[in-house]
Amino acid sequence: MARKLAVIGAGLMGSGIAQVAAQAGWDVVLRDVTDEALRRGTDGIRTSYDKFVAKGKLAAEDAEAAFGRLTATTDLDAAADADVVVEAVFEKLEIKHEIFRALDKLVKDGAILASNTSAIPITKIAAVTERPERVVGAHFFSPVPMMQLCELVRGYKTSDETLATAREFAESTGKTCIVVNRDVAGFVTTRLISALVVEAAKLYESGVATAEDIDLACKLGFGHAMGPLATADLTGVDILLHATGNIYTESQDEKFAPPELMRRMVDAGDIGRKSGQGFYKH
Repeated sequence: MARKLAVIGAGLMGSGIAQVAAQAGWDVVLRDVTDEALRRGTDGIRTSYDKFVAKGKLAAEDAEAAFGRLTATTDLDAAADADVVVEAVFEKLEIKHEIFRALDKLVKDGAILASNTSAIPITKIAAVTERPERVVGAHFFSPVPMMQLCELVRGYKTSDETLATAREFAESTGKTCIVVNRDVAGFVTTRLISALVVEAAKLYESGVATAEDIDLACKLGFGHAMGPLATADLTGVDILLHATGNIYTESQDEKFAPPELMRRMVDAGDIGRKSGQGFYKH
């Protein structure tokens, strides 16, 4: 089993993926473009390990060992000898293309290149490389240390071997995988939550019911742990607006057309928990 991982992007998702991989015994290189981003990422990992230790879910010596397997750098060349590379940067195709072009020239022949994208087709990302068969989607969920799911996505040319290696990596970090066999925008999970959030926001926008009652209906009627509008606040209204917009642009399916309310909330900075105000006050 390959054991060196490079994670490109030290934000919430990238640092979370680095954290669970280091804890699982992988040697991890965490790369971002600034020292400040890396400091925030590694501080977050340290804090998270400390919380697990305090709760008795992780031995202190295991946390220290895991943190010791982590290297933070601004040098993309540090990914050159990685067996698995996971890109976890902003959901913009141009940025991902720039990274995958560079990685394609840099990493060894046997490495797999994975994207943590939640909505952009893997085939589009892979198209700028000379190894599209080695490119796969590995969509982890936030917060990565707590969420069990990883959505593996086949691009048009992704090989069986690449998919198997991606599954082996994700399962080694304690995740359960589902496989998306056809590379549609938004895959399975983002299409489902986007459709639900869009319809919930439209019901709220038109005064059919309050945010609280819409969420309560989903919790008590459908057994959801959290309602769609509370989920939007947790994930970020801006992030869901962006993901839903990507799916709508790709599919032209009206059920993914974001309602005006979500656009105005983002314009006003009411993007959920991280801003203190979304569909709810936090």
